[in-house]
Amino acid sequence: MLLPFQQQIQLLFQNSVFLAAIFSWLSAQFIKTIIKLFSGQVRSLRELLELLFWRTGGMPSSHSALVSSVSTSIGFRSGVTSDVFVLSLCFALVVIRDAVGVRRSSGLQAHTLNEIGKRLEEEALLTFKPVKEIQGHKPFEVITGCFLGFFVGVAFSTL
Repeated sequence: MLLPFQQQIQLLFQNSVFLAAIFSWLSAQFIKTIIKLFSGQVRSLRELLELLFWRTGGMPSSHSALVSSVSTSIGFRSGVTSDVFVLSLCFALVVIRDAVGVRRSSGLQAHTLNEIGKRLEEEALLTFKPVKEIQGHKPFEVITGCFLGFFVGVAFSTL
């Protein structure tokens, strides 16, 4: 029997895996925002809100925190030999690899393209529209995010 929608939402907000995921992501975004705020890199209220809820890149990795908290919580809840844990671990490894590898290298490539385009435009050789520079992560930012997610996952699973 399917539960009414309102009951399903209530149960979702009582699920330790879901709560760990949300809390780890919000914690990472909050820490990232505080670091940027104290280093003077926030110029407007809009930028502050973007950092809190949406912007990627920086220290710590919210993607890594989220997936590591999910894997940790599932490991506690279902056991590390369960199929769902193995699935969550594989998903976490893909996300973490993407955060530190693919996204970082594509961001560096976009930065280089923008520099070349700017120089060519300054020399009046062409009109250039900059490409979006996606911020990937440095390995330390990803490792820190993983530790944050692990500890949040442990906390939500044991407390």
